[in-house]
Amino acid sequence: MDTRELFARLIECEAGGEGENGMKAVATVIMNRATVPYGEFARVSNGGDIRAIIEQAGQFVCMMTTVGGEYNPQNVYNITPSSESYEIADWAIDGNLFNPVANSLFFMNPYSSRCPTYFPVGGIGIAFNRIGDHCFYIPTEKYAQT
Repeated sequence: MDTRELFARLIECEAGGEGENGMKAVATVIMNRATVPYGEFARVSNGGDIRAIIEQAGQFVCMMTTVGGEYNPQNVYNITPSSESYEIADWAIDGNLFNPVANSLFFMNPYSSRCPTYFPVGGIGIAFNRIGDHCFYIPTEKYAQT
């Protein structure tokens, strides 16, 4: 599958139930990772490779066919992206960003009404905003050292 389809599938899988804003927020994080000029994601994207960001091991549960030794049925290979997912992928690829997540590089669903202050482990992201069920995190100074 091409990068556009993979991106649309990932948006659908990670945020299809979160509405347009949730989907745009997830797409923005992926594009932020592809364009950040420093740290781990700058090395992974090697100048803006969206597919390399999406396929980076261990980053998105929806890219994993197994989780904790068990089959993960909610993965991009089992998802049929909606027309809205394709539209949002195109919107993001065209350089649009969803301002409520600013320069967030991380997101997670805490399955709680409260977002943890830091995510992921190591304090490289600090809570910035919540959209739907997902918490969004902007990079801390520690991220630059990754």
